[in-house]
Amino acid sequence: MKHRSHANGFTLLELMLAIAIIAIIAMGAITLDIPAQQRNDLDTVRNSIIQTLHSARTKARAVDGDAPWGVSIKQSTFVLFKGTSYASRDASYDETTDIPQTLTPSGLGELTFAKRTGDPAQTGSITLTSKTNEQRTITINAKGMIDY
Repeated sequence: MKHRSHANGFTLLELMLAIAIIAIIAMGAITLDIPAQQRNDLDTVRNSIIQTLHSARTKARAVDGDAPWGVSIKQSTFVLFKGTSYASRDASYDETTDIPQTLTPSGLGELTFAKRTGDPAQTGSITLTSKTNEQRTITINAKGMIDY
């Protein structure tokens, strides 16, 4: 009588095949997640810039610190500042927020709001563009209204 022993477990080939399938699925999930993350970054930064613009306008209208207030938007940051311009600002009041490297801002680089009235010294748009070429635009009119 022959006895056969049945080994329990996986062969090396089965194990390698399972790992390969998991790796392919994981790569697909990571690839699909990148545009979603950039879209989230776009919305988050857009909302932060809008909030900062509202804050600058509110501080200017309230004559906070007896000065106009503004927002400067650079390649990697935007700054809420106190003063008539970013160059002549009182840097001790700066509130800086980072912009992710996956986003590129363009358009208005600086916007100041007049003391008491809150009227903007500049009008125009700020556009945020992701590496996947999705865009979010913020527009400021002559009355200081922000449209997005």
